[in-house]
Amino acid sequence: MTAHRRPARLAVTLAAGVIALLTACTGAGDPTPSPSDASPPATGPTTAGPSTALMPTGVPQPIATGLDTPWSVAFLEGTPLVSERDTARILELAQDGAAREVGVVEGVVSRGEAGLLGLAVDDQRRLYVYSTAADGNRVQRFDVSGEPGALSLGEPTTLIDGLPAAGNHDGGRLAFGPDGMLYATVGDAGRPDSAQDLDSLAGKILRMTPDGDVPADNPFDDSLVYSYGHRNPQGLAWAQDGTMFATEFGQDTWDELNVITAGGNYGWPVVEGIAGEEGYLDPVQQWNPDVASPSGMAHVDGTLFLANLRGRVLRAVPVSDPGTSTDLYSGEYGRIRDAVLAPDGRLWFVTQNTDGRGDPGPDDDRILAVDLAVAPTP
Repeated sequence: MTAHRRPARLAVTLAAGVIALLTACTGAGDPTPSPSDASPPATGPTTAGPSTALMPTGVPQPIATGLDTPWSVAFLEGTPLVSERDTARILELAQDGAAREVGVVEGVVSRGEAGLLGLAVDDQRRLYVYSTAADGNRVQRFDVSGEPGALSLGEPTTLIDGLPAAGNHDGGRLAFGPDGMLYATVGDAGRPDSAQDLDSLAGKILRMTPDGDVPADNPFDDSLVYSYGHRNPQGLAWAQDGTMFATEFGQDTWDELNVITAGGNYGWPVVEGIAGEEGYLDPVQQWNPDVASPSGMAHVDGTLFLANLRGRVLRAVPVSDPGTSTDLYSGEYGRIRDAVLAPDGRLWFVTQNTDGRGDPGPDDDRILAVDLAVAPTP
């Protein structure tokens, strides 16, 4: 397969026929105005979720152990695929938890928080991969051939490359939205002012077609930018009504859970956390970084589950009241990188204690699974 390369800072025109459905830093100058129809008040979702919420029940069970800095999990026709940040390996997991190498993503440069990061899968059996290369972060697509137990990666098609990269603040999450579009989170790569610059893709959430083109209904003409003013967003999830949520690492003051709207400006580096300043969208919930550092996130029937690294906690947030949360497994499993809904209805969460910042146990790193049930009414 021949790769096509898209320079990160250049605007791209949508190809005809693509169907677009339906969404310690100095301050920058005046923010660029957002489209008038894209910035409702950021006080919560547009509609309430279910009155009941799911919560874990029982003791989490190990799915896989002995992994090396796992970062993301995606399911290919039911088969779990796992990215390892520092080895650049894509693994498939067997039912007994055995891990097999599907392939190594070539050209990955692992340093600090950079390396092989997010994964996503489409309905055509294609794997999307976010990784750091020598010339910046990139999004690539791979065909996957073979059957479970013998999967292999084809040659990469590069959808976008040259994204700002650094030893930290790389973003890295990939997810398909309910509109069929591919979303990618990009950190500010240590250049805070670029988050307010619409000519830069740093500090943004991007929205693209599965071929990497600009959807016709993106909020800024000929631009992949969907929202901006982000520091280091790493979690994406959609509620049942289509409300889009993102988690974000703050600086030293507040980590955030945001409701994302098309063209919205989330303030970094001018504001951090709930500021109430005109022109910027406030988070629906914030935490001190000591108890948070939210990374991956999953939505399951009215509950958002947020994986937290520094806070060493899985956090449950009801969509119907996203300003509240419940802490789960505080300190029990160490740093938690990702949370994902498995095909069997269980919640999987991924530890990351082998990343140089954690305290690995003998079985780390692990993927654990727990059953979910409706929380009892108080």
